[in-house]
Order: sequence, then C-alpha cells, then structure tokens
Amino acid sequence: MIRLRFVFPLLAALLARGQAPPQAPAKNQQRDLKVEKIEAPPPGITEAIPRSYAVVIGISHYQNLDQEHQLEYPDADAQSIYTILISPEGGNFKAENVHKLVGPKATLAAMRHEIDDWLPSMAKDDDRVLIYFAGHGFMYQGKGYLAPYDFDASRITGTGYPMDELGSVIGGKIHAKSKILLTDSCHSGAISPEDSESLNHALSGLQPSLFSLTASRDRERSFESSAFGGGHGVFTYYVVKGMQGEADTSHDGIVTADELAEYVHTQVREATKGEQNPTSDRGSFDADMRISYVPSMAAPATAPAPKYGTLIFETNKDGVEVFVDGNSVGVLDHGKQLRVPGLTPGEHTIKGVKMGWEPVGPRQEMVYPGDPSTVTLSFMIARHRSKAVLDDLDKGIELYNKGYKENYEKAAALFEKAFQADPTYSQAAFYLGLTYNALFDEDKAAQYYQKAIAIDPDYLEAHADYAGMLLDTGSVDEAIRQINAVLTRQPNHAVALTMLAQADRLKALYPDSIEAARKAIQLKPTSAEPHLWLGDSLRLSGKLTEATAEYNNYLKLSDFDSHLAGQLNYYVLGSLVGFGRRKRAAQQDIWKDLRSLAYFGICNCAYQAKNFDSAILACQKSLTYDNGDPYAHYDLGLSFMHRGINTGNVGDLGPARVHFQQVVAINPDLDEANYAKQNLAAIAKFLH
Repeated sequence: MIRLRFVFPLLAALLARGQAPPQAPAKNQQRDLKVEKIEAPPPGITEAIPRSYAVVIGISHYQNLDQEHQLEYPDADAQSIYTILISPEGGNFKAENVHKLVGPKATLAAMRHEIDDWLPSMAKDDDRVLIYFAGHGFMYQGKGYLAPYDFDASRITGTGYPMDELGSVIGGKIHAKSKILLTDSCHSGAISPEDSESLNHALSGLQPSLFSLTASRDRERSFESSAFGGGHGVFTYYVVKGMQGEADTSHDGIVTADELAEYVHTQVREATKGEQNPTSDRGSFDADMRISYVPSMAAPATAPAPKYGTLIFETNKDGVEVFVDGNSVGVLDHGKQLRVPGLTPGEHTIKGVKMGWEPVGPRQEMVYPGDPSTVTLSFMIARHRSKAVLDDLDKGIELYNKGYKENYEKAAALFEKAFQADPTYSQAAFYLGLTYNALFDEDKAAQYYQKAIAIDPDYLEAHADYAGMLLDTGSVDEAIRQINAVLTRQPNHAVALTMLAQADRLKALYPDSIEAARKAIQLKPTSAEPHLWLGDSLRLSGKLTEATAEYNNYLKLSDFDSHLAGQLNYYVLGSLVGFGRRKRAAQQDIWKDLRSLAYFGICNCAYQAKNFDSAILACQKSLTYDNGDPYAHYDLGLSFMHRGINTGNVGDLGPARVHFQQVVAINPDLDEANYAKQNLAAIAKFLH
C-alpha cells in the first residue's frame, strides 16, 4: 500500500494557515499478512541454484487466423512448462519469476513488454534466463517471426514478433550467465517446409552463447498429438520429461543443456519415425549449463541404455490419474490410451489412482528398448471402511466444526484412531491436516496433508487446503505449486482460484491476482473472499474507487447477520483456508481478521483520496475487529492529523497522538513506528 510519512516540525504554523505539512517521498508498502519463507535448495543439491527468470508463451487459438490454422495444444504446453519450471524437482524457479502469457494474453505488446523490458530489467550477470514459445512461426521476406495472439497474416511485419529483435534482446539487453530458448513454433500446417528451414536457421543463429533448442530441423514440421500426455506438442512433451529427470544420463541429479538436447532429439526423432528432429548447435553453448535439478534421480552412474521404451496405458474407469516413477503423466478415460514414451529400459514404478477406489499399484513394469508395452489399470475394488472407522471420522468432523482448541484436540484423537485403523484412509489423513493446522502444529499438519495426497494424488481438496496452510505459514512458492496441481486438473476450481489471487497478491503480482479473483467471482458470485483479494490488489495497483467497491462487496457477502448468512459456509470445513490466519483460536476469528483487513483497505483508499472523514470511520471500524493492527492505528493517526490541519481543529491532535502511541507500543520495529515517534514529538512540542 502507499503510506505517506509526515513529520511536523512547524505544526503550529501549518495549522494556523491550514497548509499541508511537509512530507517525505511516498513509499510503497503492504499491510503484511505473512513473511514469506526463503526456501532452501532441494536435498542432495550442494551447489547454489542461480536466480532465475522465465517468460512462458503458449498460443493455441489466434484472433485473426482461420480455423484451419488454429492449434490444439500450445496452451497445455505452456502450462506444462510452467509447472516443471516452478517445481523443486525441476527448474527450481521462484513462481513470481515465471511470467506466463497464454492465449489472448500473449499479444505482441505483452510479448515485447515481458521479453524486451521485464527480462532485461531483472536479470543480472550470474542469473539464468529462459524463454519458451509454443505457437506459430512464420517467414516473410527472408526474416523469421513468432506469431503473437493478435498476429495478422496480411500485416506480418507490423504484427509478428521478429526473430532478429529476439536475438538482439537476448544478445545485447539481457545480461545473464545462462540463457535458454525453447521454441515449439513450427507446428504441422503452420508454414511450408521451405519456411521452416529459414526459420530454424534464424533461431539457431540468434546468439553464440545461447542454448537454443528448437522443435525441428530444416524443411521439417513439428507435430502435436493427443497421444502424448493427453495432448501436447511432441517436442514440449519430451522437454518436460527430460527436465523431470529422464535426460539425466549422468545420474547426478542435474539435467544439463547437453543432456536435455540429446534426450529430446533422440525421443522426438523416434516418436515421429524420423519426421521431426529437434536441433541445437552443440558447439554454441556451455554443455554443462544447468537446466533443471532433480536430486531424487541422483544415483551411481550407469552406462546409458542404447534405446528408450514406451508404456501404453489403458483403464476400465474414467478420470484415472496415471503415475510413472512418482510423476503424473496424464489423466486417462475408459476406452482411450495414454502413451508414455521416452522411458529408460528397465523397471519403472507405475500407479493408477481414482478417488473412491483402491489404487492400482504401485507396482513394477518392465520397459524394453524400442518395444511398446501395454499396461492395463483395472480398478476392481471400491474402497470400503469399517463402520467403526467411519463413525470415528464422522464424530471427529462434528467436533472439528464446533471450533476451539478443546474440540480440535478431541477431533484429532478420533482422526488419529481412524487413520491408525486404516492407513489408506486419505480422508482421515486430510482431516488430521486440517485439525493440526487449527491447533497451530503446522509440521504435523503438513505431514498429514502430504500423506493424504500420497494416498490419493487426485484429492483436490487436500491439495487446496494444504495450499491454504502454506499461505498462512509464508511458504508461498510451495502453496502456488499445490494450487497449480488443483488448477491443472480442474481449471475452474473456485477455491483454488481464490487462493491463487491471494498468493499473487503476496507476490506483488497484482494483475495476475486481479485476473484470478475475477475468475473466482464469476464461478461463485456469492463467495466473499475473492472480493477481498481483488480489492487489495486493486488498491495496491492504485485503483482506489474500484478497490473500495470490492471491499464493500466482501463486507456485504461476509455479514453473518444479513439475509445472506444462510448461504455462507464460514464454519464449514475448508471454507476459510489460506486467508492470513495469524493468531487463530477458532475459525470465527479468521472472519474477524478478514473484516478488519477489508475496513482497513477502505480506510487506506479514503486516506489516499484525502477523504479523511471516511478514512477515520473505516479505520475505527477496522480496529473493532482487530485492535492490535498497527497499520490501522497509523493510518487513523494520520487521518486525524490531516483533518486537524485542513480544518484548523487542534482537538484532532489528541486522538492522532493516541493512535501513534499505539503503533509504537504494538510494534516499535515498523517503519511506521519510526514516523509515528517523529509525529508524536512534533505534536508534543506544539501542544507544549
């Protein structure tokens, strides 16, 4: 938020003349909900992971192209690349450092902003930068172009993103030790083979120190198919699998540029029977450039197998999630096949999961070089629980919903009993996660959330509630990974979108937060929380009028005493997850904290608009819900002081002094406390 710092050495004269006091430069700050944890490197990785930035672009449907030239899977490709980049068993990028442009967001202006402006402004000499593009590529008058969403084939030079511009930015404007360009831009039907040859020459010649891996070689087209992970470009499918560890032929837990290039080239060539051959100039980049970190794959080095193999999965149910070696490879329906090529010969652990059914596996399947093997995942046994176990769970839920410490402790004992009796009971593990979170034992809560997800990886509620706790404890990056796991499976999951709005707000990614909140509101108009985070992100973007309206929407929808009370779920399990729980003893306190935050937002908007009467009323209301909020006291003190200056009413200095004193008493280490002390000294001198 914007907080102005006011010091009043000439307060008496200013009051007499009705002038504004001198002010220090404005400072952008936030009403801090949580301090984000700094994540340690993954276990097994001893070297420092470079600070990393990425722009990920995927465009399936183009605004100005006919249906014949639309694509199917670049949006999914971009999501897949984003997921592996932010994974600790993958790229290990921080989530806020990966900017994603998908579909209509990938306009020419947006691409230029992210590539030409944002990346050069962020990257330093020792950093790592990655650019990924999936969509159409075109050649025109001997020059290559990437096609943004608003590309117009009749105005190629004015609407395409020139490859020489990309080369200039990467070579001259971006200062980074490692530069990675991954392009899947010559999709089948996109351009002629002759154009493909020229485009690939343009891509490979951009910058001598760049690791540029392109989807195909001269005179070839790139392919996309539903046979790869449920729908991906073949090139991107293998890039992701390689970054997940399949390319780590040295078995040191690190995928290098040389390893990824060799793996992707081999796999795509074999998968397309030689019709598509990814390219990279081996002599133009550091072969040991770090692309991804997969410590779980580290093992004593073995001789690489001469060929790779393929597993083809079938099942008797819809919505089955398939795992190979612990990684999800796609969701499979009855009557369809899911191909998982590019597997090293030897045994692999496979597993199929579907909520409500006993999992198929984990079990070992042998992969033979060059020989596809069909694996049938037959779900035969619906999960059945004993009556005693079900009764323990139901009684525990009843106690949990009552709230308060003594009920949580009793509920935890019942959930523990149920889980000990049936260690495959993912619901019992999930409720243990919720209950220990309510008791502020976050370590135990995390263990049980993780157990619930391990038993049922498609347990979306477990992913979502775990993400909520991670937001509360400041582990925002891991929270985003859990949220992403939900949205990858169910893009219209309103709770996950609401939490994404909060996570992006905490990361200061305000446009993304606004987008996620508005999607959540569209899906669930009666839900209050997305209005709160929408208001916060609008306020922090300087859109004060819109922000005030959203705060008021939140307050209206969260008013338990209103006619909407019966439609709200504030005391129902999972309805308030990840919303700044700081000192909670019961779920009702979360509601109080959020209403305090909403009134504070209205106060701050009014204060910035110099509507001090409204600011005073809103901040006073905020303090009725949380009297220990130093930010509300600070803004209230400033509002009283400003009103006194504007009206010449010395009586406003008394309450201003009281609230500045509260700021210092609550947290003397805040910047606001330092300014409050200066204002207190000025008020004391004036009154004396």
